[in-house]
Amino acid sequence: MEKYRISDSQLVSLYKNGNEEAFRQLLDRHKTRVFTTIYLIVKDNYVAEDLLQETFVKVVRTIKEGRYNEEGKFLPWLMRIAHNLAIDFFRKDKRYPTVILEDGSKVFNTLQFAEDSVESRQIRQDTHVKLRELIQELPEAQKEVLMMRHYMEMSFQEIAETTGVSINTALGRMRYALINLRKKMKQYNVAYDQNIYPR
Repeated sequence: MEKYRISDSQLVSLYKNGNEEAFRQLLDRHKTRVFTTIYLIVKDNYVAEDLLQETFVKVVRTIKEGRYNEEGKFLPWLMRIAHNLAIDFFRKDKRYPTVILEDGSKVFNTLQFAEDSVESRQIRQDTHVKLRELIQELPEAQKEVLMMRHYMEMSFQEIAETTGVSINTALGRMRYALINLRKKMKQYNVAYDQNIYPR
């Protein structure tokens, strides 16, 4: 019977035409997977529940406003919304990770900032803002892995499971993300410490 079940895209079409039950079926079909994905990232049940609701609210709004155009790719689109909301949660949380580049140098050595002056704290904050802007310029797959690894402290196993790729693919994306990020930092003259892990 399973192979005869109605597809996601058919359910979306039905929902567009006012069939509320179609959306309930989409919700029941995917909510567990979406919740698990979000929970792996945020590691907090309450936050994951909130973000799950927010994900489906965004889905409803996008479909009802006629902006949904991912024909036949509902699940990847749904998971992307969930990923982005989880990443946004960490952005709002203002976490400052130490990003280690592919040559072993650190963007920031956070331990050195324990007794900062106001001026150096401001410089660090400005640099973090710039770093996040540069991360946003990375290709989507690279940005996603870097955010999960450094901002969300996920293992590569968790990243692979969450994004549906092999560990080798996740590692490859991370490597290219760091190479590209270092190039961008040099281009924009963003400082990083090359002396923490000397080559």
